[in-house]
Amino acid sequence: MTKTRSELSEELFAQLSACEERVGYSFQDRLLLLAALTHASSADHRLASNERLEFLGDAILGAVVCEYLYHRFPRYLEGDLTKIKSVIVSRQSCAQVSRKLGLQEFLIVGKGMSQAEDVPPSLLSDVFESLVAAVHLDGGPDASREFVERHVQTVIEEAVRRGAELNHKSQLQQRVQRELGFPPTYDVIEETGPDHSKSFKISARIGDRLFFPAIGRNKKEAEQRAAGNALAELADLPPPYNLEPPNQIGLPGDP
Repeated sequence: MTKTRSELSEELFAQLSACEERVGYSFQDRLLLLAALTHASSADHRLASNERLEFLGDAILGAVVCEYLYHRFPRYLEGDLTKIKSVIVSRQSCAQVSRKLGLQEFLIVGKGMSQAEDVPPSLLSDVFESLVAAVHLDGGPDASREFVERHVQTVIEEAVRRGAELNHKSQLQQRVQRELGFPPTYDVIEETGPDHSKSFKISARIGDRLFFPAIGRNKKEAEQRAAGNALAELADLPPPYNLEPPNQIGLPGDP
């Protein structure tokens, strides 16, 4: 059942309209949007809150992201895809998307949680998942797929970038082992900085061939980047990782 303007207070109608404009989706059934924004602390009973939608939205978000990664990276193994997916669907990433959309402005919460700036990340994550489910129920799988891909695109690209970097060593290992019968090794060229903030310059080595080095905040990161440089050189491409110190701001799970 769709609530009409006459069935909603002017304030609530304006709030839902503003939310629709913010997220770029107009609901046929605004009861779904209302439920997605309603926290259990303000609902008459828990079935009127967004908890059930959150349950469904979590599954839909995961399915959309999995299918996206499956088609985009046909050569990635299951473990590699799982690492990337785990970043995209994490509570931190979902909360980041909610915060970017300003969903905290539209939440319907109890009196003890009325300050938008103090909304905890877990609640922000839940409301985004609830919104994904509401769009799915309102517009079908195509609508929810488009909604997810549009709003998590930045997170997807960053996670894919990081996932590809994590995959360099395994890709180089598989290639060298298959073609030459032995694994690559990694030479530490230089260590710099104090003990609490070292950086490492490392080169990948295949037999007698030493490849363009890379710098990392620890040996693991430097080896991954060095492997990426080796893969690029083997493909007659310029090394993607120069000798600048790596960005100190990373995703959850970065070394």
